[in-house]
Amino acid sequence: MAADRVDQWPFAGVVYAVRLYETGEYRYVGITSKTIEFRRRQHLKAAHGGRKTPFYDWLRKLDSDEAAYFEPVELVMSDRLEDLGEAERRWIAKLRRKGHRLLNLTEGGLGPRGYVWTDEQRKAAGDRSRGRKHQNVPTGPDHPSWGRKHSEELKAHWSEVRKGMNSGAVNPNFGKFGPEHPSYGHTMSEESRRLLSEMRRGEKNPNFGKTASAETRAKMSAVRKGRPMPSSRRSAHTRHHTNKGVYKDTCQHCIDDMQSTQPEMRKE
Repeated sequence: MAADRVDQWPFAGVVYAVRLYETGEYRYVGITSKTIEFRRRQHLKAAHGGRKTPFYDWLRKLDSDEAAYFEPVELVMSDRLEDLGEAERRWIAKLRRKGHRLLNLTEGGLGPRGYVWTDEQRKAAGDRSRGRKHQNVPTGPDHPSWGRKHSEELKAHWSEVRKGMNSGAVNPNFGKFGPEHPSYGHTMSEESRRLLSEMRRGEKNPNFGKTASAETRAKMSAVRKGRPMPSSRRSAHTRHHTNKGVYKDTCQHCIDDMQSTQPEMRKE
């Protein structure tokens, strides 16, 4: 089966299953819109990098990288990425019904599909990541993608199939508010705020020294028309500082208000 070819159109991707060469039991089902060999290398890299999942733990226990066979099981010809995810769910359900001990964490599809980590899993992931040193990705000619360009047809295809992937009902946090939302009650520490501020000040800011062109300014003005926005700096100060009880030493209005209420602070 020529299921690792990606030059046909429309092409959503390939469903593949992983097993040992000497056995017929499948241990994992996945999907890819690239070649199976490319996806195999990605899996092996993640496993050697220490990523903790049942599938990667299983890969690390093998005698060699060649012991696992990534077998194409279905070529999905479609212009909808959702069809690829549906095919993966179908194969996972089918193989599990036949008794294959799959190591997939979910039932397949695009993204986690509502899978929520337990507090113990979150803590374990945080402990593993904390203090981990990452290798710097090479730049320039040393980068593996240096000089490569994607065709306009392929870029248009990716743009179309990825639209809305994380919006609306497909977002794992869709409809979650208050205590149900993962970020509920999270407050950034003062140390983290300070570090983020230092990372973006002066020349470290990606927009440092840049000036928007007249065309860009016109576009920004057009998209903001009709929006309720502060009519002046004084109005913004009242809305974001005075009404919220916030004092900013970089805001001239905050300084003026403070000096008006505390005469001893007035400038000579």
